[in-house]
Amino acid sequence: MSDKSFLHWPFFEEKHWRLAEELEIWAGSHLAHVDHSDTDAACRHLVTALGDAGFLQHSGAPDGKLDVRSLCLIRETLARHDGLADFAFAMQGLGTGAISLFGTDEQKAEWLPQTRTGKAISAFALTEPQSGSDVANSTMTATDDGDAYVLDGEKTWISNGGIADVYTLFARTGEAPGAKGLSAFIVTPDLEGFEVVERLETIAPHPLATLRFTGCRIPKKNMIGTPGAGFRIAMSVLDIFRSTVAAAALGFARRALDEALSRVTTREIQGSPLFDLQLVQGHIADMALDVDAAALLIYRAAWTKDSGAPRVTREAAMAKLFATDQAQKVIDKAVQLHGGDGVRSGMQVERLYREIRALRIYEGASDVQKIIIARQTLGAFQGD
Repeated sequence: MSDKSFLHWPFFEEKHWRLAEELEIWAGSHLAHVDHSDTDAACRHLVTALGDAGFLQHSGAPDGKLDVRSLCLIRETLARHDGLADFAFAMQGLGTGAISLFGTDEQKAEWLPQTRTGKAISAFALTEPQSGSDVANSTMTATDDGDAYVLDGEKTWISNGGIADVYTLFARTGEAPGAKGLSAFIVTPDLEGFEVVERLETIAPHPLATLRFTGCRIPKKNMIGTPGAGFRIAMSVLDIFRSTVAAAALGFARRALDEALSRVTTREIQGSPLFDLQLVQGHIADMALDVDAAALLIYRAAWTKDSGAPRVTREAAMAKLFATDQAQKVIDKAVQLHGGDGVRSGMQVERLYREIRALRIYEGASDVQKIIIARQTLGAFQGD
């Protein structure tokens, strides 16, 4: 059984204890046998199930006040049970984060009741083929044309691409060069000029796609915030949800540690459990240390944001970098301790090994997090 003692750390309140207990019970009865053979269908099913159970209420907030600790607890727990369930929950929040934080009352009223109940699937369309992590150099354009903006360009590696009912999309409106010339929009797939040009396959199957927009007209009321505010909106959303990526990695790492402990206490070598070997004990100690250290960084970032900090860029970047990198190491050790079974298709640790790799790339790759941390640290030193 996964360690739950961290719930008694001072970062949490009684509502978080209740949420963790309720979700653990639900996940145990609903996620043990999720059919992953059809990824799109599985994601639709999971979004509906999470909505019916009420957990998607945490994914958006009409008042703009998202509880980051709850988001992290949910992602950690779901990831420990089923990676696709974590993905399904995460995208409901990330996809509508800009609407929760910066949307008009009309935009919130139209979309949040649907995404928070699982009636609509959401997506976050930021990445482009050429710019990747360099968001400020996005080239997709949104041209002012009277009562509408006209979208032209491509987005790629878009989670829920092809199955989403609503996309938060970022495009260049040109108020200024670089970051200051981007704006955020609400886009629906029924618009003329919207095309899914490619579905992308990865080592851990998720719904991913490349989207193309050709003369795609969207009403001006679909802009989120003000013209030129897109970069700030995107970074504010990532500031919150980056910590939750770290929490998902933590969930994967906790599951890997559980699987490793089960293996080394039941598998024997020369008449004794594997755990009796000092080298194995060393691996388990390293894994436990990495799990707890990651949890401390994650829930520090979440608690800091929930306590009213306007930005937690440095804290979230540290949590995301450390938790995803160390989870990769924890899972690798679990694979090693399983021997040949560790690389057998369908084994839990083999699935975890495929799931964790993408988390070190999306929502800011590990190398990008190092740049962010360094710049934030220098800024603090210089008194900025």
